[in-house]
Amino acid sequence: MAREPRIPLPALERLATYVRSLIDLQQAGEETVSSRQMEELTGVTAAQFRKDLSYFGEFGRRGVGYNVRDLHSRLAELLHIEAEQSVLMVGAGNLGSALIAYPGWNAYRFRIAAVFDIDAAKIGKEVRGLPIHDFARLGELNAKIGAEIGILAVPGRAAQEVADALLAAGVTGLLNFAPVKLDVPAHVRVREISFLRELAVLSHLIHQG
Repeated sequence: MAREPRIPLPALERLATYVRSLIDLQQAGEETVSSRQMEELTGVTAAQFRKDLSYFGEFGRRGVGYNVRDLHSRLAELLHIEAEQSVLMVGAGNLGSALIAYPGWNAYRFRIAAVFDIDAAKIGKEVRGLPIHDFARLGELNAKIGAEIGILAVPGRAAQEVADALLAAGVTGLLNFAPVKLDVPAHVRVREISFLRELAVLSHLIHQG
C-alpha cells in the first residue's frame, strides 16, 4: 500500500474547509464548482486551492471545473472522514454540553459515542440524549466502542489525568480545550483549542495601527 504524502498542516486545515463548502454545494443541488467559486466560498485563493489539491494528484477538468460530489468524496477519503468515527467526550459541563449540541457532527461523519464526567450529580443523567458515564468506566466502555479520538472539555488541573486515561483506553488523537499543554507520547496527536489565546491575538490585530 502506497504511503500517503506528508501534507503541511495548513493545507490539511484548508481541506477541511473545502469539505464544508462542498457539503453546502451538494445540499444546494450544485453539480460542479470552479476554483474561482471555491475562492468566493472559502476565502482561499483559486491558486492555493489548486495547489492544495495537487498534493494528491489530478482533480477536475480544465474549462469544466470539479464535480462536487466526487471532489467531496475524494477529500473525505483523504482526511479519513469518509466513514463514521466514534468520539469520546470527557466533561459534561457547560462547554461539553455546548460541543455535544453542535449540529455539524454528522456532516464530517463524527459521532459522540460516550460522555464521561466525575461529578456524581451528573453521572447517570443525560446531556442532549446521551447518558453521562462515570469517568472511571472510560477504559471499560472504550474497549467496546473502539474510539481513537477523545475531546477534553475539563478544567486545566484535570487535563493531564484525563489525557492519560484516554491514551490508556486506546485513544491516539486528542482535541484539548483545557488551557494547559499536555505531555503525551510522540505517536499521539493533539490539537489545542484556546479561545482566550485567539481572543488575545484578535485584540492585538484590531488595535494595531
